[in-house]
Amino acid sequence: MRKWISIICPLIMIFIFTSFGVDSNPDVNVPENLKVKEPTVVSLPKNETGLNPQRVAPPFLGSAYNGFKEALAFKESQGNYFRINTFGYLGKYQFGISTLQLMGVYNATQFLNDPLLQEKAFHANIARNKWILRKDIERFEGKRIRGVEVTESGILAAAHLAGAGNVKKYLRSYGQEDVEDAYGTSISEYLHKFSGYDLSKVYAMRNARV
Repeated sequence: MRKWISIICPLIMIFIFTSFGVDSNPDVNVPENLKVKEPTVVSLPKNETGLNPQRVAPPFLGSAYNGFKEALAFKESQGNYFRINTFGYLGKYQFGISTLQLMGVYNATQFLNDPLLQEKAFHANIARNKWILRKDIERFEGKRIRGVEVTESGILAAAHLAGAGNVKKYLRSYGQEDVEDAYGTSISEYLHKFSGYDLSKVYAMRNARV
């Protein structure tokens, strides 16, 4: 009897499982708006970084100094410490050799390979420009030039782009003397793009060096 049970039970189980046969071609109704009717266009990166500066934004790190410097670095080099552009500007913040020399940096190779030195140079340059432009910051902050509100952070970003002297000319001419860099970026663009950051923790320093 036990022998028959041991034979019949597996057969019964097989019969039960096979009775739930799977339909290999189920009739599924796909909504009309989800049907693919033509090839999908895909945009692939064409440059070395794979980033499109017009479509990629830096992470928001707040409106204080850290957020300011990272946003500016992203605009300059997409945050790449080892970037050298076609005009020889170096690093994360795209410094020129002459500006670096003003802050006591004379070895370009060392500078390019030392992220900490680059951060110190950026801070020193902001402090130095804040000293040079202190009277213009006091005079023009809160005013509007060609529809753009002038702020301290916008002024200092523009000075990083075009030099403190050119920013003075822009402000004192009320926007008539607007300077562009070699890539076509203007003082007025930086005034607008980098407005509203709090740089109160950066102290103006006449001869700031690293």
